Amino acid sequence: MKPEIGQTATIEKTLDKQTVEAFASVSEDYNPIHLDEDFAKTTQFERPIVHGMLASSLISGLLASKVPGAGSIYLGQSLKFVRPIFVGETVTAKVEVTSVRDDKPIAVISTQVLNANGEVAVDGEATVMYSV
Repeated sequence: MKPEIGQTATIEKTLDKQTVEAFASVSEDYNPIHLDEDFAKTTQFERPIVHGMLASSLISGLLASKVPGAGSIYLGQSLKFVRPIFVGETVTAKVEVTSVRDDKPIAVISTQVLNANGEVAVDGEATVMYSV
């Protein structure tokens, strides 16, 4: 279905320790900043932080399930990691269609992941091909 400019979708998810550990296993990213509380205490964050790509993966889920929806294919994604997300936080991923091409089934979508305080933690833009 053709997306419309201004169309939005959100999803909330708690990124708990088990989710972070599962992502570490799948991605092979065992950086102790994500997994080791004692190590994390020695960093500027003072506690474990969620993998940026784990938080960002919620955007992929939104694009595939809600806007534009089933059959969507990523063509590109920019990401800026603005602030940390701490293990155990409930985050909100948000997408908004900013442009739709007239000549091809391609849309540009603003993407964000907000931390538990509603602050932007991950900011970006996706280009997707949508199913017609």
